[in-house]
Amino acid sequence: MRVADRVRSVLGRIEAAADRSLRDAADVRLVAVTKTVPASLIAEAIQAGVTCIGENRVQEAERKFAELTLAVEKHLVGHLQTNKVREAIALFDVIEAVDSVRLAREISTRAEASGASVDVLVEVNTSGEATKYGFEPEETADAVEQMAGLPGLRVTGLMTVGAFLADPEAVRPCFRRLRAIRDEIEERVVPGVSMRHLSMGMTNDFEVAVEEGATLVRVGRAVFGDRPSD
Repeated sequence: MRVADRVRSVLGRIEAAADRSLRDAADVRLVAVTKTVPASLIAEAIQAGVTCIGENRVQEAERKFAELTLAVEKHLVGHLQTNKVREAIALFDVIEAVDSVRLAREISTRAEASGASVDVLVEVNTSGEATKYGFEPEETADAVEQMAGLPGLRVTGLMTVGAFLADPEAVRPCFRRLRAIRDEIEERVVPGVSMRHLSMGMTNDFEVAVEEGATLVRVGRAVFGDRPSD
């Protein structure tokens, strides 16, 4: 199947999931995850209607973004090391996986020094797996309050990587938990913080994520097909 056909299929599935949950599909955005995908295929996806891409690694993004000439919003969706923050700020519009207050402060320092302003999402470990990055759910609201007001940094929502389970329904509790944390933070009315986005759901479970309130779904394989591991 061509990339364009895959994009149309995913967008159709997002729309159907939004309809099932009485949501407006326009409130859900596809983030096409481009890890190991060449720039030529990324261009095909953009031409087919993708407006946002997600890269996992700064080094890979540096190489590929130099080849991309089409306009597209760029998200960093993988773990960010503090020694790569300066490069990430220059490359990406949104940093999705802020998993520590220390990292948020480093982003703030680097952004302020360069005169930039960076949108970030706070990563939450909703599955409880030790191998996952992110704040513990009960720590997230306090962490967001610590990030509020950092110069050059705007908290615009939350992100999670759900449990990797064969049954998408088994992942639903992860998405519901992220939504509940979002609601808790909104009730605190933290100045300078927006909870506009919930980034959750990938190829195996993005439809369930949409039903649970996702505004960003990070989909790679369903858009680009099976890819070689790097």
